Amino acid sequence: MNTPPSPPAVERTDGSSVQIGALVPLTRPGWVEAGQHLLAGLELAVRDVNDAGGIVGRPLELVVRDTAADPQRAAAAVDELARLGVAALAGEYHSVVARTAAARADALGLPYLCSSAVLDTLTEQPTEWVARVAPAQSHGWQIYADFLLGAGHRRIAVAAQPSVYWASGARILRDYLAPHGGTVIELDMGALAPTAVCDELVGNRATALLLLVGHPEPAVSIVKSVRRDPRLAEIMIGAPAGQPEFAEWARLLSDDGAAIPFLRYLPESLSPLGARVEKVLRERLAAAPSFVAFEGYDTVTVLADVLRSGGVDRASTAEAWSRVAVEGTRGKIQFSRTPGISVWQWVWAPVQVVDRDPAAPDRLRILHTG
Repeated sequence: MNTPPSPPAVERTDGSSVQIGALVPLTRPGWVEAGQHLLAGLELAVRDVNDAGGIVGRPLELVVRDTAADPQRAAAAVDELARLGVAALAGEYHSVVARTAAARADALGLPYLCSSAVLDTLTEQPTEWVARVAPAQSHGWQIYADFLLGAGHRRIAVAAQPSVYWASGARILRDYLAPHGGTVIELDMGALAPTAVCDELVGNRATALLLLVGHPEPAVSIVKSVRRDPRLAEIMIGAPAGQPEFAEWARLLSDDGAAIPFLRYLPESLSPLGARVEKVLRERLAAAPSFVAFEGYDTVTVLADVLRSGGVDRASTAEAWSRVAVEGTRGKIQFSRTPGISVWQWVWAPVQVVDRDPAAPDRLRILHTG
């Protein structure tokens, strides 16, 4: 492994603890609820690690930085955390932010275990410094495309905003659906108002509309417009990126937010570890924990195992990805090099397509598994 020069002026803030830098979106325009769930999972795992003796007798400590979904803010946080002497980085939810953080971590020689971001190309070139527990976008979104085909959808509109992440998702869907007779019609939400989407759906004879847009806006306004248009009573609205996962979605849309299938990275039934973690997270969050909270917990579980076995040296941590074999909340986690993906990847976290039950929007229904 090529080891880059160490960053200058490394300052350890507390020599008695082993520190992990945590990147989390906790303020707007970041998806705050996702950040809260991610942080809850990270913090619970740190507590459990310390209750079990820490890292060879030393307590594990999170050093949390709010990225606010801003790539430049994330890059500055990585630089700061590297100077503070953290052993590794964890976290981040937004793919475009994680991509910047991963590139900076790679340049600094700082191990980074990405929790939730799914963009396939987290780094432009293959790197030994970055690993990921979330499934890659190409994997999860192809499973979503299988669900669409199984439900009989061939003319699929995507309401998309300009973004590397949304563009990548649209390309995955188009490439996968085309050989099966599917057509993807892109609606540019940089040019269309939510109310104008309805006319485009009717004119293009779409049977499904996928929301490749930010939350809460314009996603919420688009859903409200489509739900209120009698011409579109039969159209399916979908959200592969998972906007309906969090309670805020149900609060903002009520019954309109039900029956909108989205991707969730959980097994059909949790292991004993997963069930215990779910119970504690539910109490901490005063709500059902999302898959993002479990991703946070699994991230720290992996890093703690690596740090116990290989020590806190950064190069040793990066070299240990290939040897990881850890029981997480959603299955056994091991990393490998996967074609087309530039980081060490868990292949794969479980994938479900779920929606909120119209009869009880607080309840999720499993529609398809991959």
